[in-house]
Amino acid sequence: MGKPTGFLEYTRKTEGVIDPEQRVKNYQEFTIPLKQSELKNQAARCMDCGIPFCHSGCPLGNFIPDFNDKVYQGKWKEALEILHKTNNFPEFTGRLCPAPCEEACVLGINEDPVTIENIEKNIIETAFKEQWIKPEIPSKRTGKAIAIIGSGPAGLAAAQQLNRAGHTVTVYERDEKVGGLLRYGIPDFKLEKSIIDRRIEILKAEGIVFKTKAHVGVNVKVAELKKEYDSILLCGGATVPRSIPIKGAELDGVVQAMTFLKANNQYVDGLRDFDDIISAKGKNVIVIGGGDTGSDCIGTSNRHGAKSVTNFEILNRPSSSRPLNQPWPYWPMKLRTSSSHKEGAERFFSISTKEFIGDDKSQLKSLKTVEVVWQKNDKNVMELTELPNTEKEWPCDLALLALGFTGSEASLAEQFGVQLDFRSNIQATTADYCTNVPGIFAAGDIRRGQSLIVWAISEGRQAAHHIDKYLMGTSDLPLKDDNDLPRV
Repeated sequence: MGKPTGFLEYTRKTEGVIDPEQRVKNYQEFTIPLKQSELKNQAARCMDCGIPFCHSGCPLGNFIPDFNDKVYQGKWKEALEILHKTNNFPEFTGRLCPAPCEEACVLGINEDPVTIENIEKNIIETAFKEQWIKPEIPSKRTGKAIAIIGSGPAGLAAAQQLNRAGHTVTVYERDEKVGGLLRYGIPDFKLEKSIIDRRIEILKAEGIVFKTKAHVGVNVKVAELKKEYDSILLCGGATVPRSIPIKGAELDGVVQAMTFLKANNQYVDGLRDFDDIISAKGKNVIVIGGGDTGSDCIGTSNRHGAKSVTNFEILNRPSSSRPLNQPWPYWPMKLRTSSSHKEGAERFFSISTKEFIGDDKSQLKSLKTVEVVWQKNDKNVMELTELPNTEKEWPCDLALLALGFTGSEASLAEQFGVQLDFRSNIQATTADYCTNVPGIFAAGDIRRGQSLIVWAISEGRQAAHHIDKYLMGTSDLPLKDDNDLPRV
């Protein structure tokens, strides 16, 4: 490494943020970048550790010590070249990834880990600022045509890889704009949509064709796609939301998180009026679910001007440090407080919602809960037990269900004739990402279930290799064996 003693000389320093009272007034990103001199010091903290466990922690297998070293040396363009070898869209992962690489950092055993994610973000932002990001147009075409269904991170990564191999790629997106989960599931205060748009312009210049408002299986016929294309890749995501089968779930005011977030993103994009979306303004909001989506609902509700925001999580409150049964370098299930939580939300753990209560107009007005405890039974399996005499009624005008997803849409699988696994995801293994129908592949959340953006990009890249090999017999596209990677 450029400075072997850097980890002894510098402490971890992350980006600053705009004060919560100010940032909730708009939907803009609110981080304050470090100076390049400070980033150099952060990169210097990367140790000459011998075995960089950050590689295995990253689903993409990013060459992290290599680009850290280049940043320390001030060779930003070389750092970019190293980063782009494994990651098509570091501007997305540098903002949205939970950074399993940092949890696997060797320095993190007894000190704060290297700020890998922030360095990655600054490499790509420096590259765009210096106009180093140029379209890479293939020198020749293979004559093979590929359709990709879904323009989320998996679909976009696969599209770029397959286009670089010389194939003609068309991406079908059912919504009015490209980006999938990136555009409609992630609030602008975490990812401004101009970040997506600038990358899409690059992909278009490279020769990729995007067709929006093209809902495959609805206004685009599956039979015609099979005739027109040599191969098809399904990247439609895991889109079936999980609900709560309890009394009152049908009331007005009980809303799925993605319905709430998508409408708000469309409002921020100028596609809807505020009066035309589900608003949290002046309401007592309860977000049920403690993950990233729940956090996004909290941040959005605060920007609407909610009267109060409360967050329920049915699981026990995690410890603030790494649990003993999840040692380094594994991903630890510990308490994580997001930027949205810091903007204002009261959090409750070990609590289960039992009933939604409405008024005479079927409008939600409150909900009932009970406290629970998770304990191992005689078979050593965690079991949920309700605690007696802990029922409580909470005032609630808007309940947002951020409970994850149960799988992909069955109708799409039926029309393509592909099989589903026991979790209602399209069945295809990491051996070749191919379904039971020759020539039809699947990648991303539609195959693996609800997961991370970094995993979606990884799967899109891997599927692209196997599609290229299927069409051409061999492939020069990079392939990474992800069988031993940690499941985050």
